[in-house]
Amino acid sequence: MSKSKRIFIISDFKDESPKSIRVERRRWVKGFIRLGHDVQRFSYRNVMMQSSPMPGWKIADPIARKKANAILIDQLRKYHPDIVFVYCIKHLTPGIISALREAAPSAVFIGREGDPYPEKKPERLAVVRQMDIMVPPQGGRYLKTYKDTGVPLCAFVPFPCDPDIQHPYDVGDQWRSDIIFIGLAEHGKLPRENERYKIVYRLSKLPNARVYGCFGNPTIDGIETFYAISGAKIALSINIANDVRLYHSDRLVNCLACGTFTLARRVPDTDLLFKDGTHLRYFDTVDEFFELAAWYLTHDSEREKIAIAGMEKAHADFNCAKIAQYVLDLVETGTYDAPWAEILR
Repeated sequence: MSKSKRIFIISDFKDESPKSIRVERRRWVKGFIRLGHDVQRFSYRNVMMQSSPMPGWKIADPIARKKANAILIDQLRKYHPDIVFVYCIKHLTPGIISALREAAPSAVFIGREGDPYPEKKPERLAVVRQMDIMVPPQGGRYLKTYKDTGVPLCAFVPFPCDPDIQHPYDVGDQWRSDIIFIGLAEHGKLPRENERYKIVYRLSKLPNARVYGCFGNPTIDGIETFYAISGAKIALSINIANDVRLYHSDRLVNCLACGTFTLARRVPDTDLLFKDGTHLRYFDTVDEFFELAAWYLTHDSEREKIAIAGMEKAHADFNCAKIAQYVLDLVETGTYDAPWAEILR
C-alpha cells in the first residue's frame, strides 16, 4: 500500500493462556507490522474479564460488557484507525459495531470468521452484515452465506503461518510419534463428521500415534504444539466440514509449516492451495487414509521429500506477511492476485 496504515484489531487473543502463542490472530498482528503498518490490538474477551469482579468471561459477559464496550470505543476513537479488523464476531453485537463505526467513520471495517456452518449462526451474520469486507478462510457456499448478508465485498483468504515459530524442531523422544492429530473428534452441537471421528478414534488406540485434545487425551499448547508436530512422521488434517470449496482449518498450514508430512482430507479445488503428491497427500475415505499412512511410514525418502516441499510452499506462499498483504490489496484495489482467489462483489 502507498503509506503506513493504522490497523486496529479486535479479537480474542487468549492473553490469559498459553494458547496465545499459537492463535491465528497473533499472526495477523505480525503480518501487518512486517509490512510496515502500525497495529493496535484489543483483546475483547480479556478486557471483559478484567472489567468484572467475577471470574470467567461467561459470567463476566452481562456484567462487564458495557465497560468493555466503553473502553473499546474510547480506544478506537483516539487511535483514528484506517482499518478496523474484526476477528471476534461471536462476542460482538450489531449495536457495538454501529457505535464503533461512529467512533471511526473513515475506517474500513474488515471481518474475519473462521468457524464452519455460518448459516447456523444468525446472531453472527447480523454483525457480519455491518462489515465493508469479509475475508473468511472458506470459499464456496460459506463465502456466499457471508455475501448474502449484503457485505459489499467478500473474499476467501486462507489461514497464514508463522515461519518464525512454525518450522521443524529437533525434539526428544517424548515428542516422537508415527501419526499425530491435534484437536477435537467432534464439535459439540455441530454435525459429526463421521470420517474424522472414525479416523481419530482409531488413532487414539494405536500405540505409536498421538492424539491431543480428545478421547481422554490432554490438550497441548504454546510452542510445544509445534514440538509435537515436528516430532511426528505424519500429521492428520481433517475438518468438521470437508465439502466446502478451499476450506481447511488452520490445522493444515500448521502441520505443513512445521515440516511434517501431512495427510489431508480432500476438499473441492484444494489443489489450488497445495498440490497432491507434491506438497502433501490428500485422501477421500477412512480406508485410504490408513493405506496411505502405512505406505509412507515405510517409505522414508518419499515421505520426507513431500514434507520438505510442503513446508517450503507454506513458508513462501502462506506466511503471515504475504497473507496480510492480500487483505490490504482488497482494501486498496478490491481484488488480489493468487491462484486460489475467490472474490464475490
